[in-house]
Amino acid sequence: MIPDVQARHGDDFKFLDRIGKYIARKQPDVIVQIGDFADMESLSSYDKGTRSFENRRYVKDLEASERAMDALMEPIAKAAGYSPRKVLCLGNHEDRISRATELQPELTGVMDVGDLGYRGYGWSVQPFLKPIKIAGVMFAHYFVTGSMGRPFATASAMIYGRNALHMSAMAGHQQGKQTSTGRRADGQMIICTIAGSCYEHYEKYLGPQGNNHWRGIIFMHNVKDGAYDEMAVPLSYLKDHY
Repeated sequence: MIPDVQARHGDDFKFLDRIGKYIARKQPDVIVQIGDFADMESLSSYDKGTRSFENRRYVKDLEASERAMDALMEPIAKAAGYSPRKVLCLGNHEDRISRATELQPELTGVMDVGDLGYRGYGWSVQPFLKPIKIAGVMFAHYFVTGSMGRPFATASAMIYGRNALHMSAMAGHQQGKQTSTGRRADGQMIICTIAGSCYEHYEKYLGPQGNNHWRGIIFMHNVKDGAYDEMAVPLSYLKDHY
């Protein structure tokens, strides 16, 4: 599972080339990108009107996403005889495109999520917040709890909290990595993970302390009926070895 990349104009995507090489070497059966591969900062409502918003452009967002995807997929495409299933769950950053057309109907037909070109790289694209079940594990950019549709704040809440999911699930969206485990009535293990950071850039809004979060990918071994052995692979490891 590849967490949120949030590809931005001006980013260095060598880390994605390293991830691609690692995947090409390990050759997992399935690759899941959990959403927010593209940042789409030109459509952000969070800091619109500030100095940092200057010079943002939709076309630059698309170009950044394409360069990032090229960096990731090129090593995988070069692996002879390797053809994994590839699933990409759209995140709230990609959903900024849909929200822009909802707020400004005149943009309908001018911009679309399809502009990101994910399907052209062989990804099966899952709609925003529509979970997909793979080998007994549910994947979505995030899972909602309560009538307001807010994301679970912790992996533990996904298992033990109110509106618990009662099955293994993997989400992104939230920086860092947290995992919680439990068991079903039949004894089978339940594992819930939230991991939403696979990038090297600095998140200004998090400040110096908040930017010390974990960054990397999750490798899932022996996946069967929702149980698996989780192996976290940090970007620092990939930088040292690739």
